[in-house]
Amino acid sequence: MEYKLIALDIDGTLLNSSHQITENVKEAIKKSKEKGVKVVLCTGRPLKGVEDFLEELNLKEEGDYVTTFNGALVQDAFTGEAISHLTLDYQDLCDLYNLSLEVGSRSHFYDTKTVYTFNKDVSDYTILEAYLTGAHLNVTELNKVPKDIEMSKFMMIDHPEILDECIKKIPEEYYEKYTIVRSTPFFLEILNRDANKGAGIGLLSEKLGINQDEVICVGDAGNDKHMIEYAGLGVAMGNATDEIKGIANYVTSTNDEDGVAHVIDKFILNR
Repeated sequence: MEYKLIALDIDGTLLNSSHQITENVKEAIKKSKEKGVKVVLCTGRPLKGVEDFLEELNLKEEGDYVTTFNGALVQDAFTGEAISHLTLDYQDLCDLYNLSLEVGSRSHFYDTKTVYTFNKDVSDYTILEAYLTGAHLNVTELNKVPKDIEMSKFMMIDHPEILDECIKKIPEEYYEKYTIVRSTPFFLEILNRDANKGAGIGLLSEKLGINQDEVICVGDAGNDKHMIEYAGLGVAMGNATDEIKGIANYVTSTNDEDGVAHVIDKFILNR
């Protein structure tokens, strides 16, 4: 099979435990690009949290694309122009914030560049998120949020054992109204119902004239589920959750064992 596009999750997939891209992975991505294969980073992060990696991998050239906010935003990585941005509005924010209070979870949310929180005692997880993504952090109040906000995602954030309990209390109707994915043990992400990584990669593949069976998607967590199901070859990292390994066509080595390089070597470079 001649694969034409490979979509890579970032945290837990592209990056090792030290949040770095190893030389082997870099080299494999470079060789894929030289072969004419589209390499697309597909992440829950905002663009600001991806730009350093795009630079490092030379994925900001003409014809390069990136999918951020779990597929809610698909962008041309060269011009920064949005190809698709599926958002939530002010009413969604009010609903979801009230839901987070009802179930007992702390929360934060994004437009395209800023992470906002209403928690005066800012959660360590919000600080971690702002640090990892380079997003500007704004502690605000609901009545100060612009009514025309275009929200990329809303997140419930808490210690894993608290979040486990909160999730059990979310009414079924919210799962029908939104896309809800757990990206880490301490993050539950809530998106426009049509937004997910699979839909983002599907939209991009269609734009590029690439068939579904010519796409490889690689990930490790709940928010990678849709793209692994979408792909012609869905790949789970060796460090992936059991759920993701269960739906994948192939399980590669872990993010500390150059799992991404292994996939590229085997299925794209045929080495």
